[in-house]
Amino acid sequence: MATVLYITAHPLDPQSSYSLAVGKAFIESYREANPGDEIVHLDLYKENIPQFDADVLRGWEKLRSGSSFDQLTDAEKSKVARLEAIVDQFVAADKYVYVSPMWNFTVPPILKAYTDATSIPGKTFKYTENGPEGLLTGKKVLHIQASGSVYSEGPLAPLEMGYSYMNKVLQFYGIQSIEAIFVEGTALKSQAQAPTIKEKAIARAKEVSKRF
Repeated sequence: MATVLYITAHPLDPQSSYSLAVGKAFIESYREANPGDEIVHLDLYKENIPQFDADVLRGWEKLRSGSSFDQLTDAEKSKVARLEAIVDQFVAADKYVYVSPMWNFTVPPILKAYTDATSIPGKTFKYTENGPEGLLTGKKVLHIQASGSVYSEGPLAPLEMGYSYMNKVLQFYGIQSIEAIFVEGTALKSQAQAPTIKEKAIARAKEVSKRF
């Protein structure tokens, strides 16, 4: 049995969001094909994801300097413990499905915060004499990303910093099996094609779910 983290980063619902609609189709199809797997849905807009603020940085520094957890302030304890729980849950999973829109050429701030929370030395990567080394080899990722224009190819491709950012971070963790489904071009002048674009992406999601 595999554990799948279904990580969504959109504040609306599948009826209002192209990315969530495709993600919903994928996860329903995946569940049907893999009834024994555990699927954990992380709606990042409903999760407590601490920012890397003064409490976090000071708490970590105290721990590195030899202080015990009990010597941290209440705020430091709460945030440091929560970040530890987030990355431990992430490391324990086998597969990851990220669902997000592309906002201002990149991922939503809440997904960036979650990615910060999972980028912890000794957990998802380690430092060696030869440089950083990813610790999550053998895991799989699917990223479903929606955007109003087309960024996966063509003249706007250099501006795409959503999937490309996630891809680099996940490879840094040692994950090599990374696939993407782009739901793009839905806000162009030919808006009448938006439903077709969504349906094609849903069909692709169902196909990918059978082999993910």
